[in-house]
Amino acid sequence: MAEARQVGGGGSPFSGNVVGIILGVSGLAFLFLMVFIAWGPELQSRDRAGPHPYSTSALGYQGLFRLLEARGIPVTISRSARRLDTEYSTLKILTLTPYGMEAALEEMDLVGPALVVLPKWGGYTDPQKPSWQEETYILRSEQVESVLQVFDSDAGIWRLRTPASLKTPFGKFDAVLGDDMQVLRADSLVSIVPVAGGDLIAKLPDRDVYILADPDLLNTSGLAEAENARFTLAMVNWIRWGSDDAVLLDATLHGFERSENLLQMVFDIPFVGATLAALAAFLMIGWAGAVRFGAPLPEERAFALGKQALTDNTAGLIAMGRRETRLAPGYLSLIRRATAKAVGAPRSLTETELAQMFDRMGAEDAEKFTQLEASLHQPAASREDLMDKARRLWRWHKEITHGHS
Repeated sequence: MAEARQVGGGGSPFSGNVVGIILGVSGLAFLFLMVFIAWGPELQSRDRAGPHPYSTSALGYQGLFRLLEARGIPVTISRSARRLDTEYSTLKILTLTPYGMEAALEEMDLVGPALVVLPKWGGYTDPQKPSWQEETYILRSEQVESVLQVFDSDAGIWRLRTPASLKTPFGKFDAVLGDDMQVLRADSLVSIVPVAGGDLIAKLPDRDVYILADPDLLNTSGLAEAENARFTLAMVNWIRWGSDDAVLLDATLHGFERSENLLQMVFDIPFVGATLAALAAFLMIGWAGAVRFGAPLPEERAFALGKQALTDNTAGLIAMGRRETRLAPGYLSLIRRATAKAVGAPRSLTETELAQMFDRMGAEDAEKFTQLEASLHQPAASREDLMDKARRLWRWHKEITHGHS
């Protein structure tokens, strides 16, 4: 029975501090979960093999990004399709693949200046290292033509031996493209860099959009040749409208378009202010609920009953009437009677005789009753003065009556 009483009467195994820690950790875990849900796709590595700006493989264009950046040209990788038809002064570079891009290109309202880079190579990703190209192969001409014919339905692709030098509007270059330099032939396109058998670069007749037939001048493998890098820098600067204009490498055609995420929006400008305000309000409500203990207190009576209430009300009336300082003589008389009763003083003694007896009863170095009495015969100068004299008299009373209580 004793053991049962002890177990039943024990306190809760969770103290207030433990509950607070559990709630805090749970709240942080929930917040981190929301953040990871919102930004999870952003945290994934985008360096996977392929002809896109994030790829560091031989067919990728991360080398182009670094080259332009190293030369002081403002360059960004875009994940927003809207930028392709809204940024008029930015040079937009689109690197294509032959797989499923025709519909996106037909729907796109691309504004110049822009450079469209045709595909030439295909490959397989290394399953052990996704950022590497395990095997590459040259695409069939028909595969490249399916993308090119979005701009000209009669255009064709040819592969030729690279000439000793390329004469271009932006200089002469000894480009290294091997025996399979890719060129295009199209009657409706304006020739910019002609070679024997076709055009290395052509332009849409009514728009400031250029088409580069061979991507080996721009991809990471091709930029390993210094002359190809020189050609690329000169071409980019020639197509740009101004020397301060930025370059944009598009990644949306390769599946990297940033989706509209509601959780990201609430933590992004301009909604982050409202989100923080709502979070602060939530924390304040939680704190208010955590600090309240037990049931709400019942409403009290407008006018309390009992001796304590009567005393409090009387004191309040005296304070409202500013009569506290006039209580000094009355308090002196009250303490005199209480002390005389406590020490058993004869009732026949006068106030003077009683005061003399009290002086004899106190210690020699203690404050005398007659001194305290003289200070309380008249109303006090202020409320603070009254409190000081009343405390001194009360301490004297306790010392005198200590041995008689």
